[in-house]
Amino acid sequence: MTISWFGQSCFRIEAKEGSVLIDPFSKEIGLRPPKIKDDVVLVTHDHPDHNNTADANPEAFIISNPGEYEKQGIAIRGIRSFHDDKGGTERGINTIYLIKAEDMTVCHLGDLGHKLTDEQVEAIGDIDILIIPVGGTYTIAAKEAVEVISQVEPKIIIPMHYKVEGLVYPLDVPEKFVKELGLTPEKVDKFKVAAKTLPTEETKLVMFNL
Repeated sequence: MTISWFGQSCFRIEAKEGSVLIDPFSKEIGLRPPKIKDDVVLVTHDHPDHNNTADANPEAFIISNPGEYEKQGIAIRGIRSFHDDKGGTERGINTIYLIKAEDMTVCHLGDLGHKLTDEQVEAIGDIDILIIPVGGTYTIAAKEAVEVISQVEPKIIIPMHYKVEGLVYPLDVPEKFVKELGLTPEKVDKFKVAAKTLPTEETKLVMFNL
């Protein structure tokens, strides 16, 4: 499996079963959007920095709601959550996605705005890779992100939705999260992982060069 990051919450997961793109954005946010060539496109919520599916392949399977889905052997489950800590009254609904491929489970939290409920933790279950927002302002910030990580105990942590060069949104820099978490990150351009290479004892922090 190969994971690529394009900024904000946008990731491409390339597995032997197919390719999944999560939260494609428009160029108005100040970053270069990816070309959408994927079999599956996931949208965690209907904001312009997450829902730019206009250029998707007409045959792409676009998912934007909670539920259970399957495409080419890739199993996907969407779990309802909120974009804020007030039941969605400020920023609306957010969908957490579980993507199962190559005998691994990736959990993308979208723009999660709160700690997970017991029901959400149970629904997420055992995961291998957690992709989590850490930039604050519109989502959980560093401290809350560390608390969420302790709730689900992933093998690999990938932070997202933080300040990078060019981004127009006022988010926290990732160093705040790294300090709060207390792990030294592995810096990558792309992250390649297989079930047999997953860490078995210590949690790994992976951060992308952008």
